[in-house]
Amino acid sequence: MYMINKGLGKEEHRMKKSSFFRLIFVFVLIYIFLVSIQLMSSSLKLFGKGFADNLIGSTSNAFVGLFIGILATSIIQSSSATTSIVVGLVAAHTITVRNAIPVVMGANIGTTVTNVLVSLGHVTRKDEFKRAFGGAFVHDCFNLLAVIILLPVELATHFLERTAIWFSNGFADIGGMKILSPLKVAVQPTVALITRLLFNSPILVLIFALVILFVSLRFFVMNMRRLAFSKAEVFLDSYIFRTPLTSLTFGMILTALVQSSSVTTSLVVPLVGAGLLTIEKIFPYTLGANIGTTVTAILASLVTNNPIAIAIAGVHLLFNLCGICIIYPMKRIPISLAKGIASFCANNRKFAVLYILILFYIIPFIIIVLAR
Repeated sequence: MYMINKGLGKEEHRMKKSSFFRLIFVFVLIYIFLVSIQLMSSSLKLFGKGFADNLIGSTSNAFVGLFIGILATSIIQSSSATTSIVVGLVAAHTITVRNAIPVVMGANIGTTVTNVLVSLGHVTRKDEFKRAFGGAFVHDCFNLLAVIILLPVELATHFLERTAIWFSNGFADIGGMKILSPLKVAVQPTVALITRLLFNSPILVLIFALVILFVSLRFFVMNMRRLAFSKAEVFLDSYIFRTPLTSLTFGMILTALVQSSSVTTSLVVPLVGAGLLTIEKIFPYTLGANIGTTVTAILASLVTNNPIAIAIAGVHLLFNLCGICIIYPMKRIPISLAKGIASFCANNRKFAVLYILILFYIIPFIIIVLAR
């Protein structure tokens, strides 16, 4: 009996040790994943930062402005960066608040391209891809519905513009402050080193980013399955995603800290793919991320001490808050849409790639070219 217990004790110790090293490996994979996202963003910014500046500055038509926001954000992969550019252009009187509002709405849609790209890392495994794509697409659904509802209302009443300008007058003399992003502190040295090793070539950096993105996702999901799966699920359900409010608050705070909704929403896509989380659980989290991402533009606007620039940052916040108030009570619509589209794309996986190309790049490009 003693020998049996001793043998069981050794086996339990071995399993705990194996789980510990596997957990360390998971954190390493998360770091690599974050590096890949940052590399991808950096490479696309090298391609398109100046293009985005010129593109946004040329808008005058509301409908075209919406697609300019989608395309610019899809290129530089950051709604925070797009809205910060818009804030600067408004402060310099290059564009008006009224013309800038559709661009901000488009930026909300464009920022979701990163999550959908991340979901493609699961494309070779049908059920996993179905869950991951649904987890990514639910963010798109919310932003698309918010624009469909609020853009016509804004064009008819200009309530976002009027409300934001009224609020902004009280913040004109506050001055700006900067929040240090832990994400940038952690990954930027590695990103800078890899970029130098790849000769600062945007193409090479982008290819390398996509390779390590898919590899890190593959091993992340494999290791999450081999760890104490039920314990991880219980932890997520009991603490971070316990209620819609805690989920929303966590998404908002995390995004405000790392200053990138693309990163925070992309982080949960592999967890949905692995079956640790559901679309219902992460939906409030993505809404919180939408609020958190407005912090960067608000801080950028406060630095200008320009009430008009502060107003456009306020529009971004008000748009997301209004969208949540309208859409969350009927959350079954975006969740059902996400599940339906995910199921279709899981059976016809080429449509997932076509969706990315058509919505985020081809349609905006065609509309912008035709409008000139």
